[in-house]
Amino acid sequence: MTEKLPDYLAQGEAARLFPVLSTTSKEGRTTSIVLACMVQIEELGAALLQSIGQKRGKRAQVHAFTEVVFKNQSKTIKDRPDGLIVLKVGSREWKALVETKVGNNTLDTEQVERYRALAKENGVDCVITISNQFATTPTAHPVEEVRKSRSKIPVYHWSWMHVVTTAELLISNEQVEDKDQLLLLNELRRFLNHESAGVQGFHRMPKEWGDLNKLVSSGGVIPARSPEAQIVIDAWHQETRDLSLILSRLVETSVSEKLSRKHINDPAQRKKDELLMLREQHQLQCTLDVPDTAAPIDVTADLKRRCVDVGMTIRAPEDKKSTKARLNWLLRQIKVDNMDGLYIRLLWPGASEPTQHLVSELREDIDICQEGKDHLVTHGFHVFLSKRLGGRFTQQANFISDLEEVVPLFYGEVGANLSVWKKAAPRIKQDKPTAEDVSIDAIAEDAEDFEG
Repeated sequence: MTEKLPDYLAQGEAARLFPVLSTTSKEGRTTSIVLACMVQIEELGAALLQSIGQKRGKRAQVHAFTEVVFKNQSKTIKDRPDGLIVLKVGSREWKALVETKVGNNTLDTEQVERYRALAKENGVDCVITISNQFATTPTAHPVEEVRKSRSKIPVYHWSWMHVVTTAELLISNEQVEDKDQLLLLNELRRFLNHESAGVQGFHRMPKEWGDLNKLVSSGGVIPARSPEAQIVIDAWHQETRDLSLILSRLVETSVSEKLSRKHINDPAQRKKDELLMLREQHQLQCTLDVPDTAAPIDVTADLKRRCVDVGMTIRAPEDKKSTKARLNWLLRQIKVDNMDGLYIRLLWPGASEPTQHLVSELREDIDICQEGKDHLVTHGFHVFLSKRLGGRFTQQANFISDLEEVVPLFYGEVGANLSVWKKAAPRIKQDKPTAEDVSIDAIAEDAEDFEG
């Protein structure tokens, strides 16, 4: 039975799981299937809507339509939005226009602004864009002009890979209760992972990436208003978001980018700060937050060294009195042997500069950790994998493929095994220790210093 169109629509069709469209209409087919699945699979619709602040409770109803035209549509707006989502809770309706792009097609600012005007004149609450462009959060739109618009109609963004990752996490965490809906969600995942759907991850840096690398390697200075640097930073944001989604699928839980509150609230300030870092340190950085790990993952792309560093910083155990004892505590957690480029950087108190050594060298001779720091005790460690990429670093596609290999490699082999030191709970005081007890404790401490 065909779902009846709302009274305010002059044209449109209920989103279908099996749309009858031309085989060349990837965009229309993919949009219809995804919107139909949002309606039919309760958990999928709830997860996606929750990401933009809308709750789909048990009493809520979700409807979706494609290729919609409003009865009260200005003649100057000839576009037909790709979709309309309607969330009904009792007598309240929340509505969102949907604009999608697949493949290499990118969102058009003017078109999005026309949809904002259309939404305003028809009482629609927001616009949702879906494309292969990436956004740090659904509220931080990937198109700068859309973010800076003075329109009061909000525009949210989902990358197609965000939709894929949401589906995969629901499946892997067994969060879909209905067996038929689970079967449907598995089929949606299979469809979106097929090239015919036009869904793809971020796979190459822009051509400006090569130009910027040449400038840095030749000793040049990146101009304060460099358009090339701005484009590269935008691309880096796309890639780091994709990287968080890749890790999410690998660890089967939601991995996010860790940003300061200042940068979350002010994307322009974030970009300004990152441009300063790129100009002064020739680095691009991001931090990924994996739930329940010892520390966030720091990722650095260094244009001068043509190197990618991936690491985690953890506090040294305070119940161990010497640097060697503290370092042995850490080495026992690193299960891999002889991983090329795996370092431990020791963090010293005061103004004393950090020192670092290969893990393989520390396993052979732990005494080297104390060189030049005989009277100090380390208070923390930065464990990191440093991969020199050479010429591949400057190449648009190879840089991305290598980065997406190095980050999961470090986390899977090293980061996931690290644990946080916790101060022991206070104990009930016993009688004062005897001289023999003190001697035994000292022997135990010495033995720990020499553990390999």
